[in-house]
Amino acid sequence: MDALDEIKEFLACETPDSWIEAALQNQDIMLIDHAHCEKKAASTAMNLMFRYVDRLDLLNKMSRLAREELIHFEQVLAIMQDRGVVYDHMSPARYAAGMRQHVRTSEPGRLIDLLIIGAFIEARSCERFAKLAPFLDDELAKFYRSLLKSEGRHYQDYLGLAADYAGEPIEERVAFFRAVESELIESEDDEFRFHSGAPSFMTSKASAV
Repeated sequence: MDALDEIKEFLACETPDSWIEAALQNQDIMLIDHAHCEKKAASTAMNLMFRYVDRLDLLNKMSRLAREELIHFEQVLAIMQDRGVVYDHMSPARYAAGMRQHVRTSEPGRLIDLLIIGAFIEARSCERFAKLAPFLDDELAKFYRSLLKSEGRHYQDYLGLAADYAGEPIEERVAFFRAVESELIESEDDEFRFHSGAPSFMTSKASAV
């Protein structure tokens, strides 16, 4: 089983076709929000490094992850600049916050949950890059395919750290967040974002035909 097949098996659902259609019709928004996502991913890794200073494996993996995410951020900005897309503020999708509201408050449960959520975010990003690539222009398709390896490794890093630090099986907690993540992806969203659910405006248009 290759990394992408493993990720598809890890996730409970595939990205809805309506989201792909919305992404193709809103590529400027997709790129702007993608840049925000890369920056937030670096910030998340840095926050974990500052909060859990006594965990050497976490420090090393999150340091590498943060550097890679910032490189991706710069790469997205360069593509946007070439295309005349202006980087600006953008309201976030409900996706990450929707999962983080279930994070336990006591340790080590808090750390385990944050790491599992990180695994799902990276896995979903990887799945979406792969699903989008066949429909994009050559430059963007090549770039998104180039991200699959690193995003897949980030998913594995997060999940591996969660398993290492839990001190007990994490399957039940993973299954809980798998259900939460799937509901966020398959339920309707009013705004299009890189991690938004099925766009309600696309559903409305389809039902009006």
